[in-house]
Order: sequence, then structure tokens, then C-alpha cells
Amino acid sequence: MNIDGKPYRTIWLGADGVSAEIIDQTKLPFALEIVALCTLEDAAHAIASMQVRGAPLIGATAAYGVALAMADDASDAGLARACEVLAATRPTAVNLRWALDEMVAELQPLPADARVAGAFARAAEICDEDVETCRRIGEHGVGLIEAHAAHKGGETVNILTHCNAGWLATVDWGTALAPIYQAFDRGVPVHVWVDETRPRNQGASLTAFELGAHGVPHTIVADNAGGHLMQAGLVDLCLVGTDRTTANGDVANKIGTYLKALAAKDNGVQFFVALPHSTIDWTLEDGADIPIEQRDPGEVTHMTGQLPGGQVATVAVAPPGSHAANYAFDVTPRGS
Repeated sequence: MNIDGKPYRTIWLGADGVSAEIIDQTKLPFALEIVALCTLEDAAHAIASMQVRGAPLIGATAAYGVALAMADDASDAGLARACEVLAATRPTAVNLRWALDEMVAELQPLPADARVAGAFARAAEICDEDVETCRRIGEHGVGLIEAHAAHKGGETVNILTHCNAGWLATVDWGTALAPIYQAFDRGVPVHVWVDETRPRNQGASLTAFELGAHGVPHTIVADNAGGHLMQAGLVDLCLVGTDRTTANGDVANKIGTYLKALAAKDNGVQFFVALPHSTIDWTLEDGADIPIEQRDPGEVTHMTGQLPGGQVATVAVAPPGSHAANYAFDVTPRGS
């Protein structure tokens, strides 16, 4: 996708052929910074600190993390350690485990002296596969938007989304935003209601950033505005992503998704989840079994933004001494 007319992926092989490069998403939307990942620890830090985030991109970064580890120690012990370190970074996104399993299946049969090349090749394939999968999600989903446009006689289709499930959450295209990009590129009039998505404001900082960079009309709203917009008839459909979907169709996504689904059901608004096959956890039958990540309470008690002078700063929004809980995900049961 494009930033100021220049095409980007979210992760790619460095020019030196032995590192990976990423867009540091913790710096968006105020600065575009590229970071080189040169070691296993670099990749693990990028995932844990959310320099990269979004289930598909986490998986792709983990794949490159294994490749970087092989460049340091291509033994069976080195492979096992790499998987252990990376698996511990984010417990909810199942693409992480999926990518590690893919890398192990590729590398275990190889002799140690072939594992570095094999690892970088498979990591690149995982990235390319994700791009194609997301493009096809867009192809499958664009018909939903076109149908609403036809029903409305060509009037603007209003879509509400939560968190960020665009190209910044994948290698390219995105999941929930892929149909929106394809509809926009086909000339379908669309407008996106962008939930700010507290904590971390991934809607306001990331979804709005990439929609704006592509030219898609959008409006940022407070998370609690979604129900009102639906009651007022200002939402035609909801499109969200997911970090893990169980075999029965329960969906774990950014905290607040469940409330949007309930509001959509109460108001007769269509609610869709867009996901690649790698996000389905066939080992779990029920969403209640999904581990829900609890992150640093500081993400709730503090916010990062740009001051009038241009400086980026993190400020407290809660009184000192107040405790905070930071549940990163909730589960939307199928049929909600």
C-alpha cells in the first residue's frame, strides 16, 4: 500500500540480505521510522513492544525472527530456543504459533548448513502468501460493500471498524480493510467510521493514518459512539479483524469488539469478521478457552500524543495511585 505515493510492505528483507526491516508502528502517525531487525532478540522485542502488531504481521515477524536466530545458531537447540523466545511474546495471536510451526516443519529436515538460507526463503514465502491471502480477502469482501452501494442507489456506504485490521496489521492489504480499499479503488463511494480504540488508540493512530494515506474518506469517533451511530442509521455494516478464531467461530479481537457486535445485532446492522486461514485455531472449540493477554496498565492510565510544539509525549490521564486493568482482547461469540 502507499504512503505519500511510495509503496510499502510492513516487513521486508533488508538490503544486506541478513536482516529484516519494519515500520515502527509505535512511532505512527507522527513519524515514519524504519527499524532493522538483526537478531532474534530484535524480532522478539518488536513483537512484544508492538513495533509490529496485528496477528498476520506478528506471524511474519516471528518467521523472520527464526531466520535471524538460525544465522546465529542453526542447531536443533538454536531452533528450539528461537521458538520458545518468540512464542512467549504475545499469547493471544495464534498466527504466531502457526508461523513458528511452519518454520520448524521447513527447517527440521534440513542439515544445519542449509537452515539459514531455508529459513529466510520460507519467511519470505510466508510474507508473500499473506499478501495474496489478504488480496483475496478483499476480493471476497468487496461484494458486500458493492451490494450496499447498489441498495442505496449509489449513495455512500458507511462502514464502522474497530482497532486496526488494515495493511499495517498484515504484510500488505489488510484483512477487514482490504475490501474497503478494493471498493474505493473501484470507485464505490465509501466512508469509514474509525473507532479510536482505547487503549493505545490503534484506530485513531494507525487505521486513520493508512486510510488517509490511501485517500479513503474516514472519520474518527470515540469508542462509545458506535451504538449511537447505528441507532441513527449511519452505519451500513461493521468490518473487523481477529487475532484468534476458534473452530466453532468464536472471535478474539481487540477489546471493545464484543460491544460493537452487540450494538450491531440490536440495530440490525451486518457485522463481519475478516481473517486469513492462519488465524483459525483448530485446537480450540470455544472462545472461553482463548488466553486473554493483559498488558501494561500504563497503556490505560497514560496516552501518547503530539504537543502543540510538535514534540511527542506520553502524559497521565488518571490520578496517581489509581489501579488499572488492561485486558487487550475480548471474545465475540458466533451469532452475537
